[in-house]
Amino acid sequence: MELSLGMGRERKKVVVVGGGVAGSLLAKSLQFVADFTLIDEKEYFEIPWTSLRTMVEPTFGERSIINHRDYLTNGQLIASRAINVTDTEVLTAEGRLIPYDYLVIATGHSDRVPKTKTARLNQFQEENQKIRSANSILIVGGGPTGVELAGEIAVDFPDKKVTLVHTGTRLLEFVGPKAADKALKWLKSRKVEVILERSVDLDNISDGCKTYKTSEGETLTADCHFLCTGKRVGSAWLKETVLKNCLDVNGRLIVDANLRVKGRKNTFAVGDITNIAEIKQGYLAQKQALVAAKNIKLLLAGGRESKMEAYEPHAIMAIVTLGRKHGVAQFPITTIGGRIAGLIKSEDLFVGKTRKQLGLEPHILKD
Repeated sequence: MELSLGMGRERKKVVVVGGGVAGSLLAKSLQFVADFTLIDEKEYFEIPWTSLRTMVEPTFGERSIINHRDYLTNGQLIASRAINVTDTEVLTAEGRLIPYDYLVIATGHSDRVPKTKTARLNQFQEENQKIRSANSILIVGGGPTGVELAGEIAVDFPDKKVTLVHTGTRLLEFVGPKAADKALKWLKSRKVEVILERSVDLDNISDGCKTYKTSEGETLTADCHFLCTGKRVGSAWLKETVLKNCLDVNGRLIVDANLRVKGRKNTFAVGDITNIAEIKQGYLAQKQALVAAKNIKLLLAGGRESKMEAYEPHAIMAIVTLGRKHGVAQFPITTIGGRIAGLIKSEDLFVGKTRKQLGLEPHILKD
């Protein structure tokens, strides 16, 4: 099929907006079968679940932050923010109009980060110094980001006093209570203080502030803090576009079984921006990207829509790392914790596997 793509006629234009875990894999998959363009506001792909390890070990980012050009060798890269989309074009913040025959929206969650890999690595160095220079650290948010950051700090800097504050009645509310309980017990065993059913007032603090007020009026002291609450869906830029009526009440794009946006034949969406009823996880975004890539290749080759592959939502399966050797894993039929869960993900954080998917050397870490 792929041998016929573009043979004897002008190649179709495929544009992917968003260079995260789904967008990067789409770029790798589609760059040789179309006139391909990736639009991303940064010049690199950062494996999203590795950022907390990189905060305690900045050199980890050399492998987990990947310049788009390392794997995108046959397409156009536009390092800019998309601000509008029409039926035929995407408009960037610099005023460039990028035409498309097929479009994929993969903008995930809003996350303001530096444009270049060097600047991002420098940012991690600054965050690492912030941790190293503090005797006490406050973490606000008890979802996967907050729990994993607490675990990384507790293992690499066991002498630091770490306090984690969460508004919920338990940690890790996106998984079951067994997994949450295992994570809580592990954190407490590492002397992390966990305070539930509280929020922290971060609106009335100044630089260098070392006292924080909770929603119950309690005073917490810490040399620094990290905010680890949820990020907004990256769809604000779509709300005044031709796709505005394709967003649900949560700001997610409504997609059909083939991952096409509601009511549109040539527009797909993948990753966290979709309304697919499943947990939002990186490995699932990758699975969606592969299905969308397969369907776009089919259409590019003139295949029938009835032959497109359907994406099947997955049951909850999640792994939360707890430092370098331990973790908590929830599978459809069981929940495990400790070193067994840690062996699945915690050491290399799937960096080697992700790099290999992009056609790069994995450089798997060895003891």
